Amino acid sequence: MTNWLDVAHEVAATLRSDAAERDRANQPPAKEVELLRQSGLLNVREWDLQQRINRVVGAADANAGHLLGYHYLQIWRTGLFDVPFSVRPDEFWAGVSNPLDAALELTPNGSGFLLNGRKTFATGASQADRIVVSATRTDNGEKLTFLLDGRADGITYLDDWDNIGQRLTASGGVNFENVEVTEILGAQPVNEEPRLSLAGIGFQLVLAQLYVAIAEGALQEAADYTRTKTRPWFVSGVEAATEDPYIVLAYGEMVSQTRAAGLLADEAGRQLWEASELGRHLTPAKRAEVAVAISAAKVVSTKLVNEVTSRIFEQVGARGTAAKYGVDRFWRNARTLTLHDPVVYKAREVGEHFLTGARPACTGYS
Repeated sequence: MTNWLDVAHEVAATLRSDAAERDRANQPPAKEVELLRQSGLLNVREWDLQQRINRVVGAADANAGHLLGYHYLQIWRTGLFDVPFSVRPDEFWAGVSNPLDAALELTPNGSGFLLNGRKTFATGASQADRIVVSATRTDNGEKLTFLLDGRADGITYLDDWDNIGQRLTASGGVNFENVEVTEILGAQPVNEEPRLSLAGIGFQLVLAQLYVAIAEGALQEAADYTRTKTRPWFVSGVEAATEDPYIVLAYGEMVSQTRAAGLLADEAGRQLWEASELGRHLTPAKRAEVAVAISAAKVVSTKLVNEVTSRIFEQVGARGTAAKYGVDRFWRNARTLTLHDPVVYKAREVGEHFLTGARPACTGYS
């Protein structure tokens, strides 16, 4: 029997070995996706194991962790519709459903629909075998979710992602022109079916876990540098940087905070899985509890990753900022990802629920 955590660590070691060079090259993540495909990690279906694998991979390379986390999520959210669908071995999944973009349009066409429109962000879609897409019917305004072949006629990937972080996630835009749609998963009646609305907070969980992973990876990278290259300050009175009490204290604080955030994210993940398994028995009240748990994890992990990825520079010293080490990639990735949606609104959801019992609205983000 394959030990998938061992495989994940092997993949992580490969990714870590040239992460800085790949970040500078800023190429589409074809090699990264192929590595995940060849490793077999795309085929893991056990929820808890997926969470652990994604933290291992994300710590080594936040780009690959982002792609893998969304891959797992898209397959999971497809299952929320309780309709038959197939997942072929080793295929990579992504999605196109940015809620704040103008809606894609579905025009009835015989037994199916024609899809038209443009989305600004579609992480991983240009590298995907299958994509999960949401769009609005032109005849009645109903929002449907469906599956497409990633290379279907009429799909154009714009390759216009040029941000400071997550440079290897293929997060650029995508254009659809008269794309035939037949594999419908269903509509999204979130008020009548709370389980379907779990997809939105599922994305939030992936991000919270990835923030923790980035902090873990930053600490590992910085610690390796501190052990081997950082010099103790000349008035410290110690022989090695690892004996400097201020450096030791800093690592102690950051490691403790990171472990705490990781436990919070894992607990939120456990609650989300249990909620999704309730099916039609999931109540709005239970759904709200899970949403708040994920929001709390997001609040803590956001603050954590931005602090850790900045503070590690104080532990490596000025020489550690050399481009060849690429330590800045952790901060750039964290700073980019944590702007996905305003975390202050997550804190507000937690606070309102705590004070008044108010439930977060069911949206694409909460």
